[in-house]
Amino acid sequence: MAHALRYLHSKHVIHRDIKPENILMSQDGRLKISDFGWSVHAPTSRRRTLCGTLDYLPPEMVEGKDHTNEVDLWSLGVLTYEFLVGIPPFEELSGAEATYKRIATVDLRIPPNISAEAADLIQRLLQYNPTKRMKLEDVLEHPWIKMYVPDPYNI
Repeated sequence: MAHALRYLHSKHVIHRDIKPENILMSQDGRLKISDFGWSVHAPTSRRRTLCGTLDYLPPEMVEGKDHTNEVDLWSLGVLTYEFLVGIPPFEELSGAEATYKRIATVDLRIPPNISAEAADLIQRLLQYNPTKRMKLEDVLEHPWIKMYVPDPYNI
């Protein structure tokens, strides 16, 4: 996924709706991103539109602030958490308002059964300040990724 996002961002495309339903897998095991309905070609990088899926929205969108391609980094953190835990990290069954609040305050609760390496990756992506989120190049070099995720170019 990080390789795919790096490619999109190199073309100045922000997906803005990364979630499991928008990920496909080819017959040879390669991930494909789908549903570019909320995506934007953004050569100037800054956007303000509130769009995407609630559980994957970053704090800057929830708070109505400008956003950049760093929203996709947040979504990658949410996606990683959800694949490991089974539910999105900020989901509140009591309603959307409670979910918005947990996102805005980055009320992140990582279960004890998640490895320290995976928790580190998730925490580095789920940063309130978008400029402090781990860059895609660093994601690809993270020890947890190197340990458990095969390089798509060597499959």
